[in-house]
Amino acid sequence: MASSRAFQLVARLANSTAVLMFGLIVVGSVVRTTGSGLSCPDWPLCQGRLIPPFQFNVFMEWLHRLIALFVGLLLFATAGTIVRSRETRGPLGGMAALAIALYLSQALLGALTVWKLLDPSVVSGHLAVGLLLFSTLLTINLLAREHARSGGAKERAPRPAGLLPLFAAATALVYAQAILGGMVSTNHASLACPDWPRCNGEWFPAMEGLVRLQMLHRLGAYVLTGMLVLVAVASGRVPDPAVRLAGLMVPALAVMQIALGVANVLLGIPVWVSALHLATATLLLGTMLFATFRLAAMPAASRAWTEAAAR
Repeated sequence: MASSRAFQLVARLANSTAVLMFGLIVVGSVVRTTGSGLSCPDWPLCQGRLIPPFQFNVFMEWLHRLIALFVGLLLFATAGTIVRSRETRGPLGGMAALAIALYLSQALLGALTVWKLLDPSVVSGHLAVGLLLFSTLLTINLLAREHARSGGAKERAPRPAGLLPLFAAATALVYAQAILGGMVSTNHASLACPDWPRCNGEWFPAMEGLVRLQMLHRLGAYVLTGMLVLVAVASGRVPDPAVRLAGLMVPALAVMQIALGVANVLLGIPVWVSALHLATATLLLGTMLFATFRLAAMPAASRAWTEAAAR
């Protein structure tokens, strides 16, 4: 019982940290699209102060740093809770160490973003590590919940064969597509094709310069949507209702993501549409990670069970 309570506490802390990390990612999008990244030209202070003069751009960058600080405090509280208990230290200690390493890397990239004057590769790396940290925190939460319930859990039905690689590949593709979108934004390629579904009036434009980056992002979105439709169809075979629900959600989120991407282009990259675009991508990543984890936690199907289920 004490072991279960320790895992439940870790799960709550990791969940709170992941939610705050989600907010940090979205606020980071607002910082980028409003051109606020250099409103605090120094680091870790902002204009030489802990609390700078109020002005919108300065406030957005300062708020981004403040949320990052609270993410760090919650993360170290989560890690401290994990290492304090022998029961949680073994299964979760490695993930806690990874989360801290990612957080420190994220802080360094945040500083380099200022010192390197918003270098696109640094800003894109900042997003990539941020999404990895969000995924790691969510995984800690899921692992802790799994260990908390494992004592009294009923035996689970086996997962259908062949689905785990599909779900894992779709999760990786969601992550890659989000990073590609970040590269489009940081390289100012969002309006390289100011129309949709064509690009500068062409169905097959020359894949050069910023147009190539924009078109790769669009093609990736179409491929990803097709894969998520396959995930939705395949999830109907999974006995876990949470996986089936996630399978139904992901193609809807993908369609919403495409709609927001189109609105970004046609409306000239409005700040809040761009923020919603990244928020939806992060939510899609979290949903696919959740479904993949739940699927992986199910026992592998034996050949006899699979043949019986097929009949």
